[in-house]
Amino acid sequence: NKVTGKSESAPNESGKEISQEAVLPHDREHIAAKKEIKTYTSEEIAKGVVKGDWAIEKVYGKNAVGEKAPFLKFEPSEGRVYGNNGCNMLNGGYKYNAADSTITFTKLATTMMMCAKEGITDYEINRALDATRFYTWEIKGDDYYLYFLDADKNKVMELMHQNFDFLNGAWNVTRINDTRVTNPDVQLVIDVPEGKVHGNTGCNILNGSLETDMEAANSISFSSIATTRMACPPENNETELLVALEEASTAKPISPKEVILLNSQGKQILLLTRAAD
Repeated sequence: NKVTGKSESAPNESGKEISQEAVLPHDREHIAAKKEIKTYTSEEIAKGVVKGDWAIEKVYGKNAVGEKAPFLKFEPSEGRVYGNNGCNMLNGGYKYNAADSTITFTKLATTMMMCAKEGITDYEINRALDATRFYTWEIKGDDYYLYFLDADKNKVMELMHQNFDFLNGAWNVTRINDTRVTNPDVQLVIDVPEGKVHGNTGCNILNGSLETDMEAANSISFSSIATTRMACPPENNETELLVALEEASTAKPISPKEVILLNSQGKQILLLTRAAD
């Protein structure tokens, strides 16, 4: 049901306006239960597991810059790989053997859009996947990298792990910028697969969209954020919360139960604590 009434807006530092008219969400319950973090563990890295979302960073030593951010998504239960080669969507089969670090791609198919010939082309990415025979890992700080090698063990592709499953579920907002939030009703419920965020500002219901960016590690953005229109007491942090969501550009897990959101300058603007069941 749409909440009607005169729409108001709250500007953020970049001059954007946040709509104060919202559609009340009815689909929060199915993700409100606690979900386990499914990011890679050091044990999985050691076992050579190939799964999840990966941004293509380099191809034959050159930065992978296409019309769109190129990426691969591995579904081991299906033995399938999906993605984008910088221009066209692709899909096919893949097989890997952790014992000898071999990996091959089969029956790769792509859409047939005309592609620009600047930077890395779709042809080079397709050629690298066709040449891939081996793989190896590297951990740089908090980031995981996957390398594809040809039959002569030459590096043909470099990929960086992207996994936002740690954001799924219900969260208490416990800090906004430097202010600690004591109201337990201030919550967010994030559904990464559906690209949605719902929640409560401690005064109003909010809902909006979540987008993930394959071009940078843990890069996110919230958009189309809207709220219901109840008048809030002066001590409520609603405006600060809405502005922080608009400015969030990176999400990072700092523990199994805590996530921080940072702005484009790398400043922490939100601290989220996983809500109890």
